[in-house]
Amino acid sequence: MTSTRSFVALMVLGCIASLALFILHLGLGTVWIPPDRVIEVLLDGLTDHTDRTIVWDLRMPRAILGLLVGGMLGLSGALLQVVMRNRLAEPGLTGVSTGGILAAVLFLGGVWGLPQPGRLLPFVVLVGALAGGILVLLVSSKRGGIDPLRLILTAVIVNAILGSLTAIVMLRSNYALGNILSWLIGSLHGRVWDDVWLALPWAAVAIPAGLLAARAANVLQLDDESGRALGLPLQPARVALFGLAGVLAAGAVTVSGAIPFVGLMAPNAARAVAGADARRVLPLAALIGCLLLLAADLVAQSFSIKPPIPSSAYRVGLPVGAVMAILGAPLLIYLIRRSTR
Repeated sequence: MTSTRSFVALMVLGCIASLALFILHLGLGTVWIPPDRVIEVLLDGLTDHTDRTIVWDLRMPRAILGLLVGGMLGLSGALLQVVMRNRLAEPGLTGVSTGGILAAVLFLGGVWGLPQPGRLLPFVVLVGALAGGILVLLVSSKRGGIDPLRLILTAVIVNAILGSLTAIVMLRSNYALGNILSWLIGSLHGRVWDDVWLALPWAAVAIPAGLLAARAANVLQLDDESGRALGLPLQPARVALFGLAGVLAAGAVTVSGAIPFVGLMAPNAARAVAGADARRVLPLAALIGCLLLLAADLVAQSFSIKPPIPSSAYRVGLPVGAVMAILGAPLLIYLIRRSTR
């Protein structure tokens, strides 16, 4: 377990690394802009008008969303692992992401007549995300707690069902294949300022609330008898933390799609370096989530693929969800093997 001074130093270093990745993110693309010119643009110095347009209008929204979505997913995973007492829990493995996506696809497939259906989308995604997570939680519950292997198997089954329903709705609604695939995999490509304004309220409310829940999270990590002795109402606390995790995941899914493994990798990395104290794990998991997603999106920007649309002559960046899946799969295998020994 790290000392207070070491933890503060770790958080400061993480913030500096996030800032460096953020600046690099703004410079990387078809047109390379060196970091010194990016900083000059950010400080409103005398730079080329093209550079300002590229940085502020084209790349800034994507970089900001990388920070917001990464932080929300990292904190969401940390809260879910506390509620379920399972280091394998994360938004994508608890039905939250697939439930939110199914709700969004159902909603968009049936309300094209509304003038601005996007304004209602976050609330629809929230309901679907919470419903999917609660379904996995209820089915995997048994007397005495939640078994890790049972949770994983239940999550796989529920996610497969929700994913199949999503595919059926997509086929019936004649969605554009390329757009919906990048959303299902998880991508930050093509995001604009409207997406930032959509995600910002969720992050501004849910992230501070999640961090303030550290005391309750610490008590929930104890056995139920100890929790009751400390005066914490266990069931309301579990529902509240699960709800916060669902709000965070829903806010992320709404603007980025189902990006996997951030909510699994960030809390486990935070716990490995900071111990089990939620007062340290929660903020560090959010910070590591920012770092992970920004770094993965830099890798995604370095590759390009042709969308599966016959009429499209353009190549797009690799979805960041695919990069995170490649990075996160080995960790998931390791944790499953460790939990079943």
